[in-house]
This record gives sequence, C-alpha cells and structure tokens, in this order.
Amino acid sequence: MAAGVLVALCLPVHASGSSTPAPQDCDKPVYLTFDTGHMGVADLVADVLRRHQVRVTFFAANETTQQGDGSLGTHWAPWWKARAQEGHRFASHTWDHTYWRGDLGAAADRSFRVRPSQGAHKDQTVTLSAAQYCAEIRKSSEWLRQTTGQAPLPLWRAPGGKTSPQLLQAAEACGFKHVGWSPAGFLGDELSSEKFSNAALLQQALARIRPGDVLLAHLGIWSRKDPWAPAVLEPLITGLQAKGFCFRTLDQHPDYRAWVQGHTAAAATARQP
Repeated sequence: MAAGVLVALCLPVHASGSSTPAPQDCDKPVYLTFDTGHMGVADLVADVLRRHQVRVTFFAANETTQQGDGSLGTHWAPWWKARAQEGHRFASHTWDHTYWRGDLGAAADRSFRVRPSQGAHKDQTVTLSAAQYCAEIRKSSEWLRQTTGQAPLPLWRAPGGKTSPQLLQAAEACGFKHVGWSPAGFLGDELSSEKFSNAALLQQALARIRPGDVLLAHLGIWSRKDPWAPAVLEPLITGLQAKGFCFRTLDQHPDYRAWVQGHTAAAATARQP
C-alpha cells in the first residue's frame, strides 16, 4: 500500500510537533492520546501501557459502550480511577461527543450548530450557545475530576477534530485549549480493516512519526472488524522506543505546557475557600 494513500484519507487538525525541546529525559518525545469509544479494548490498552510504563492522555466523552452504562458511567468509573493511579492524564472530549457543524451569530451573540452522537439529542442537529458548548466540555472534565480525584488538564478535543476559529475562541474563553493530532499521528484505527490492515498501519506509523507528534487512537471503534489495539499498539510502542522515542503526556508538550500550568494554578486558586 502506498503510504500517501493512507495519509490522504486522514483528517489532520491543528496540533503538531514542535522543535522546542521539553524538559525531560529524552530529545524525541511523542504524545500518545486516546479518545473514548466502545471501551471494548480499554483493558487491553491499559495492560500494554502498564507493561511498557507508558503514560498517555485520555480524552473522554460519555459514549455508548459494549459493556456498562457508557464510558463515563458507573461501570467504567473504577477503570478511570486505576488509570489516574498509574499516572495518566485526562481531558475532555465533550460530554455527548458533540460534533461542530457550523457557526451562527455574531461575536457578541455567538452560537454553534452541532450534532451530538450521544445523549438526548443523539444524531440531531441542534444549536448551542457558546456557554452551552463550554458546559459540554466542562461536564466531562468535572466527571473525571470527581471520579479520579485528579485535576483534568484544561484541554479538550473536538469530536472528529472538527472546529472553527470561533469555536476555539469560545472554548479558550472558558478555559479550554484545543488539541488535535499531527498528520503522522493519525494512527488509522478508525479506518476499514479490509482496506487498511493492522500491518500497513503499523508500518506507516513507524516510518512517519517524528519527535513532538501528537498521536491519536481510540478505546474501541465499532466499525473496525480487526481491532487496532492491542495488535498495533504494543509493536508501535516498542518500535518507537527502539528508535529512541519516549512517551509523554500533554502537560509536558511545549505547545500546551504554559497553558496547562497557568490555568491549573488559576483553577486551584478559584477553588480555595
């Protein structure tokens, strides 16, 4: 398979690598992130990460799961608590996995046309004000805080990576900076396994990933018949480590470090009595 064919099908968004070295013990960091999904491979992913002592950033939405009452429901709460104890970091993926579809209104009265894939308005196009969309982001963040006892990062990822400058500005105004993924960081677990085998996805990732890249995978994709994890995850980790890469969480990324530090400190001050 030509690597360019796969890249052309990817939908990269604005997070990318940086040449600025991070204050850490290797000069080739990458930032592995997972969005929620059906959670069918969540335990397998956790096992691989634990075995190789890799820390990642999870972006969480309350999605329908193969088992339990949703990825941010009571069934999966112990799973999230365990990941916090292992040193992973968390951020919001919106509560109802709410896709942006368009901007409405002027700056003073900004609103957005959206389409949630979960919740009461599943698969319906509705309008949310900027404050309502911020509440969508904040709800997942607060659930993670209350469930894990760990302060989530003041970051978020839009479902599908779909945003607009107006949406990004609205989210930043309420304390959340958007994180997409790097072009080479699209690991392909959303693609058809009939057209894009695990072996081809692994080969391309190992060939194209560069220091500073933000990598994207999921905790289960309904449409992929041959699951990407753990088939690709473990050899990807070991293959990158053999090439001198290390794995870091997004609070250490040079594009987000100052934002995280500033907003985390401000949030802690605001919570003081």
